[in-house]
Amino acid sequence: MIQNKIVVGISHGDINGVSYEVIIKALMDNRIFDFCIPVVYGSAKVAAYHRKALNIANFSFNNVKSAEEANIKRANIINCLDDNVRVELGKSTNIAGESSLISLEHAVKDLKEGKIDVLVTAPINKDNVQSDKFNFPGHTEYLTKESESKESLMFMVSENLKVGVTTTHLPLSQVPEAITEELILSKLRIMNKSLIQDFRIRKPKIAVLGLNPHAGDNGLLGKEEVDIIIPAINKAREENILALGPYPSDGFFGSDNFKKVDAILAMYHDQGLTPFKALAFNSGVNYTAGLDFIRTSPGHGTAYEIAGLGKASELSFRNAIYLACDIFRSRKEFKEISAEPLQHYEISDKEPDQE
Repeated sequence: MIQNKIVVGISHGDINGVSYEVIIKALMDNRIFDFCIPVVYGSAKVAAYHRKALNIANFSFNNVKSAEEANIKRANIINCLDDNVRVELGKSTNIAGESSLISLEHAVKDLKEGKIDVLVTAPINKDNVQSDKFNFPGHTEYLTKESESKESLMFMVSENLKVGVTTTHLPLSQVPEAITEELILSKLRIMNKSLIQDFRIRKPKIAVLGLNPHAGDNGLLGKEEVDIIIPAINKAREENILALGPYPSDGFFGSDNFKKVDAILAMYHDQGLTPFKALAFNSGVNYTAGLDFIRTSPGHGTAYEIAGLGKASELSFRNAIYLACDIFRSRKEFKEISAEPLQHYEISDKEPDQE
């Protein structure tokens, strides 16, 4: 932290998408500088290109060479790219992929060295970013490898809904084989811990979705619920994790049941993210729970189809910044409370003179 403000590192994502648009729009609100110091890892030249394309005249970045030099009242940018980098709005290019990775690597390095407090990643293209250095389905898997914890949970968060997924960027045909009792239990442990330390929920209530239609109908439509999911839920409850289910996903989201729990664990990507984005597309945040550092991202992608048109909403990206800062403060408070817990006293029902 610098002068009690949280230093937010921002990787600029795909330079041909809406990343710079949502970054700039979010940082144009000066109230953000009251509690954090934004540092973008990117290119002042690319930022200028996007400002011109979007006709944004009343905003500029403060150029710095390192996060330690950041101005506490400005949006700062560290130049990571060659000045000859070419922007081609709305197109997936190798240069855009390389630029995404360069920015991400610089930001993660500074995050691990403590030069920034949290990381907010702008959207990348999962195809053009692939290389010898980046052979992952997405940010989540890459950052899990970079973390000391080596385990994580893709956790989609909005004001009224929190959805985690057991399997992430995995072909649907591979999901049933990947679903194991231990994997579900691992995700429940991460989710439960995150809800307590990151979201200040004392006794979280977690709903677990089934894998099959109607949650298998007692084995009629699939055995995974009976053989794998229910045993995992039972083991979680033995560990004092309040896990409930399994629930059929269609009825669970179709009714008001999703409002009665603190979080939901889905079995696969689209089972969780489709209802989440239907309910909170513009405001939802992608949080990678379980890591030893804090990373959030907007809930949308590169949106090539509207790049440079000024149509992208910055709400999700702004919320990603807010959430990262909230979690940073929550973890700090949790650590302080855990370090000095209230002293435990045994209470006796005897009168003092009887002891």
